[in-house]
Amino acid sequence: MQLTPETTRESGVRPPILQVQDLSICFGGREAVCGISFEIAAGETLGLVGESGSGKSATSLAVLRLLPDEASVSGRIRFAGEKGDPVDLLTLPQAEMRRQRGRGVAMIFQEPMTALNPVMRVGEQIAEAVRAHHPELSRKAVRQLVLDAMHEVGLPEPERRGRDFPHQFSGGQRQRILIAMALVNRPRLLIADEPTTALDVTVQAQILALLKQLRRTHGLSMLFISHDLAVVAQACDQPGDHIAVMQHGRIVELAETMTLFRSPQHPYTRKLLASAPTMTSDRTRPLASV
Repeated sequence: MQLTPETTRESGVRPPILQVQDLSICFGGREAVCGISFEIAAGETLGLVGESGSGKSATSLAVLRLLPDEASVSGRIRFAGEKGDPVDLLTLPQAEMRRQRGRGVAMIFQEPMTALNPVMRVGEQIAEAVRAHHPELSRKAVRQLVLDAMHEVGLPEPERRGRDFPHQFSGGQRQRILIAMALVNRPRLLIADEPTTALDVTVQAQILALLKQLRRTHGLSMLFISHDLAVVAQACDQPGDHIAVMQHGRIVELAETMTLFRSPQHPYTRKLLASAPTMTSDRTRPLASV
């Protein structure tokens, strides 16, 4: 995935929409992310996988500049904005960065019940995301965008349910609301941070299928974060998709999805794969631990 402009032009590979170069993040002198680099091309998905504390979520928050003030961030995060001209998100003025959040880059957080405002109707929360970037739109136009977004993510009866509060929805429906909020402004890049962690297996499959459908419909690029290699494999199943494995703040392996599963190179990746049971696992032996 590390391509120069020359090799990109010669090979016909799509240019990157996001380039993270030598990104390091420190909290109180402790390095949480240590000089990582990766790229995501237009229309492709990168899966970022690793155990809790490996630096996955810190990386995603750095892209949106949502880390707390005590965090020290260095490196470059280049994003191809609306006009395709790359900008360094780490050096953008605050006003321009606010414009990029939600419009250029959007994020689905891992816990919908804490990400949603419990005392605000869900339709109004989606509408707020629209008005933040399109204040010129009429009330009627905003309402139509909200209804369209709710319908697109499979929420039933959007005209009626838009007046309900988050606690009146199931966990899977709340996750769909977050997806609607993230995509209503048609961003170029979607960051999905553990979007299925709190869901049961059946609902998890539905959310993954929805994300893949929306990706095809809108040509989305996506950074998909999870601790579960099986989930990442489902999210990164198209040609050109890659998986990056993180351990202790570093990317220890980065490869195309099928290559990584067929021929993992790093010992940590091999342990991750061996720690997950399969239909052929020897039930008389304990699973590998990471």
